[in-house]
Amino acid sequence: MGTVTGIDRVAEHEKTRAALRAVVARLVRLLRDLPDLEVASGVPEWTVGDVGAHVAAVYLAFGSGFTDASVEWDTVLPSGDGPFVERLTAVNALSVGLLGGDERARLGDLIAERGEAFLRGTDGLAPDTPVATPWYGQERTLTLAAATGMMLSESLVHGLDIARGARLPWPMDPDEARLVLGQSMPTMMPLALDTAKAQGVSIAFDVAIKGGPRLAVVIDEGTATVTRDAPPRAYDCRITAAPAAFLLVAFRRMPIWKAIARGQMRAGGRRPWRAVRLTELIASP
Repeated sequence: MGTVTGIDRVAEHEKTRAALRAVVARLVRLLRDLPDLEVASGVPEWTVGDVGAHVAAVYLAFGSGFTDASVEWDTVLPSGDGPFVERLTAVNALSVGLLGGDERARLGDLIAERGEAFLRGTDGLAPDTPVATPWYGQERTLTLAAATGMMLSESLVHGLDIARGARLPWPMDPDEARLVLGQSMPTMMPLALDTAKAQGVSIAFDVAIKGGPRLAVVIDEGTATVTRDAPPRAYDCRITAAPAAFLLVAFRRMPIWKAIARGQMRAGGRRPWRAVRLTELIASP
């Protein structure tokens, strides 16, 4: 699990909540403006309607412990507790089929309702409040801060997927991306580690996001830790990146070479060529 030091967790959590509220409103407007939900999206094999249905499912899932909505997890989750990527891929595939035709016809309204329900149900709760997330693994929980960061990331990234399919703009505010990276990545990157690929690997990355945060990502013998603003230490590779670019690379929405070519990411340190190993070892969360 990641570590956060020297951060005003309450203030940053409140900023993340405010950003989520603003991005949900943008996403709702985008969906309401779409003339056709059946056009291809930025996600292979998914229409823009599929992406919207997935986001609605994400909002329902994260909010299920804080709202009147209930989820029969046994009917939608894979049995057992397999590898993170396989489990999440199966859950994502199921998520697009959870809405009926009438609900799909009002995707914008549904996402507005579920987003507001999550924010209302979690209002005033401490950032370290546990949130059940069985889709990540049996008995798995996140802190509310990490869960809110993940909802923000899902909204930003999938908003881009929808906008790309509809050929509409979807600007990504650097401050919103910074909140995602600071709130959710210290928890989600270790979860998303490909433990098979990471066997026998020992590598340390200093990930410096312009304007913050700074993440120490250490992978050693099949485990990973991510620490914000870590004490000085030796690193194999330093990655300096614009916040939105790093978010898009992490979620496989931009190839790393394109971010480098655009001057949005660069590698340095003793072994700069090992920068590509980060996305090879850690799956999209």
